[in-house]
Amino acid sequence: MALNKPAIDELLKKKKLQYCSGDISSICVKIVAVADLPTRFGDFQIVAFYNDEEDKDHIALVRGDVSGKNDVPVRLHSECLTGDAIGSLRCDCRDQLTTALEAVGSMDMGIILYLRQEGRGIGLLNKMKAYQLQDMGYDTVEANEALGFRDDERDYAIAAHMIRSLEINSIKLMTNNPRKIDGLEKHGIKVNGRIPLLITPNRHNERYLKTKMAKSGHMLDDLFTRA
Repeated sequence: MALNKPAIDELLKKKKLQYCSGDISSICVKIVAVADLPTRFGDFQIVAFYNDEEDKDHIALVRGDVSGKNDVPVRLHSECLTGDAIGSLRCDCRDQLTTALEAVGSMDMGIILYLRQEGRGIGLLNKMKAYQLQDMGYDTVEANEALGFRDDERDYAIAAHMIRSLEINSIKLMTNNPRKIDGLEKHGIKVNGRIPLLITPNRHNERYLKTKMAKSGHMLDDLFTRA
């Protein structure tokens, strides 16, 4: 079930006239294109967004008619070239993306925001430098800090604008990361619940996941305590 076309067409016209929403911060975010996107996970519409804050394009994969709805299931997924495209086992990104697509694809409505925030916001080249440090024994947090970054440089202001641009009243966030919830609520998004997204670890990413839990506060206790 794709997003209701009259509704999305109306949003597109509205955002062309109203260049900046201005109700969350000074960032200007608008819908610039919408297209049908049949996938192996179900039928979506892909919504492209422009923002004036950075030279990056972000998209939403929208299932069903979400405009004006409450408690819409939403997954914020940060780009991971090595995981999403190549299938790296050093992280759980590809499995999280696939699991989220399968889940939302089976729902009447839901959204996946695909955000261009490679390497927790440090970029692809710095991510490779962090990998090199991890090969020397650093964990993911230590590697980022050794490069002069925080453990997570991502910001969710643009994601909040994207949700507002789709005129969603409230969401349920598909995440293990409390910072995503806090980041969206900080920018005025009403988060009415959390949907866990637990991926069974492999021998290459178990330390990575345990570091997420121990140092970055990810809610993964059930993953490592369940039989």
